[in-house]
Amino acid sequence: MKLLFIDVDSLRPDHMGCYGYRRNTTPTIDKLAEEGVRFTEYYTSDAPCMPSRTALATGKMGIRTGLVNHGGEASRLRISEQNLDFKDDLFQYSLAGIFRQKGMETTLISTFAERHSAWHFNAGWNTVINNGKLGDEIASEVNPDALKWLRENGQKEDWVLYVNYWDPHTPYRTPEEYGEPFKNDPLPEWLTEEKLKKDRELVGPHSAREVDMYWNKPIDKWPRHVSELKDMADMRQLIDGYDTGVRYMDDHVAELIEELERQGIKDEVAIIITADHGENLGELGIYAEHGTADKYTCNIPMIIKYPGNKKGHVDHELHYSLDLLPTLAELLDVEASSDWDGQSFANTILEGKKNGREALIISQNAHVCQRSVRFKDWLYIRTYHDGYHLFDKHQLFNLKEDPHEEHNRADDYPEVVKEATVLLQDWHDEMMSKMNEPHDPMWTVLGEGGPFHANGHLEMYTNERLIPTGRIEAAEKLSQRHPHEFS
Repeated sequence: MKLLFIDVDSLRPDHMGCYGYRRNTTPTIDKLAEEGVRFTEYYTSDAPCMPSRTALATGKMGIRTGLVNHGGEASRLRISEQNLDFKDDLFQYSLAGIFRQKGMETTLISTFAERHSAWHFNAGWNTVINNGKLGDEIASEVNPDALKWLRENGQKEDWVLYVNYWDPHTPYRTPEEYGEPFKNDPLPEWLTEEKLKKDRELVGPHSAREVDMYWNKPIDKWPRHVSELKDMADMRQLIDGYDTGVRYMDDHVAELIEELERQGIKDEVAIIITADHGENLGELGIYAEHGTADKYTCNIPMIIKYPGNKKGHVDHELHYSLDLLPTLAELLDVEASSDWDGQSFANTILEGKKNGREALIISQNAHVCQRSVRFKDWLYIRTYHDGYHLFDKHQLFNLKEDPHEEHNRADDYPEVVKEATVLLQDWHDEMMSKMNEPHDPMWTVLGEGGPFHANGHLEMYTNERLIPTGRIEAAEKLSQRHPHEFS
């Protein structure tokens, strides 16, 4: 068994050709999707980067591992939940651990663990290749290691190579000499001047007037990245910057596929293409960040080309990314953990059968504190800390009628909100019952003052950005909602 696992940071499905995007961003991946199985309603349980990859690596929800934030106590795995017995069980029941059970040689090419001090992500890998650039590397700096490894090891049996690309991740930094591949392509139709005008009245990190967290200062070394959206030209630069990063990544995936073809092994190599999370590109008024528990932060691509798969099948069922561990365990015929939160969809890959869930609970605690319910045509978002965006406590969106979450229908459909809150509470009860120490890590985040990327910045943001730019009313509302953050 040979497996190439491609993990692209911040890749949202609807900006890929195989998911219906009109721009030619992913020609290489599109061809692989035709050969494999494509999942459309595939979500990370916990966003953003570190909570997401931790859930993938452990097979457990963030509420159980305790790791839901990017800093503070809730950015560490709980010792009490690691099943310690001389060593924890990640050597056997992690993403790499199940490959090791099969006797496969495992190699990870990624800077992720060092970027976030998430060293548990390295568990089970025989070899870790880290170029030391902490996620600032571009695909042309990743591929030399990946191609060298394939040339030296491709003909061997029983290996897995995990390659991590960062190009769609903010700030957008594809080299200028790559050009402007989308300069003649129209923007997505929903991004209009009217929307931009409304969004410029909104507040919060990565909003239209502060794309660069709390600031609108240009980043000279990354000219593709936009720091403020003043007009539609800026909007084009931002969307083109993201899409160009996606295409640049795809070009480098092509180099890996060409190497497999050169060696004559492409047909025998299983290929998985996915992401840790997506990207807000205007949804909920947030730009160039993965900052909420909404569809566009948490919905991720999943394309699997596996020997004997149902070619060209498209699955529209609800799945978590942590469902991948039991799926691979079943496909590889190795031991699964009874403590995982995932459920296998192996026969979806092989036979096209449905293995979806009734609903998904998706969480974000690094930029905001939110838990959301994805069910039927609905997305319900419950906000516990708004990350200074003034989000309503309850938000409800009909994704079929309103795919980009522009109209909160919570007041119009109280019965749907009630249904969602019951699903959320039932999930919470189940998760708490599985813990050795039943403590919700979101309360830890709230007790520390809020999500890492917002905590402690409100007074500065109010005095140095909101008031000087005339958003007095919003500043007053934020001071009323978060009075403890003002000295």
